[in-house]
Amino acid sequence: MSDIAALKKEKQELIDKMLEMQKQFIDYEHQNGVSGKDYWASSDGMLANYRQEYMDMANRVVDLAHEIVGSARV
Repeated sequence: MSDIAALKKEKQELIDKMLEMQKQFIDYEHQNGVSGKDYWASSDGMLANYRQEYMDMANRVVDLAHEIVGSARV
């Protein structure tokens, strides 16, 4: 597998995981409701690390996309 193929594979795996996280969040929200305080400051359950983990993956996806095409973030 080439380096580009490996980067594309990692990027797709992250996107798939992010989509699954979104689905789980939506299901959780429909079942339990989520206040702004819960979303931004929850320290337990599914929401405890959700935002940070999702943001880290999203940033990695952007970095991978730039690496694949040979550009850089500004």
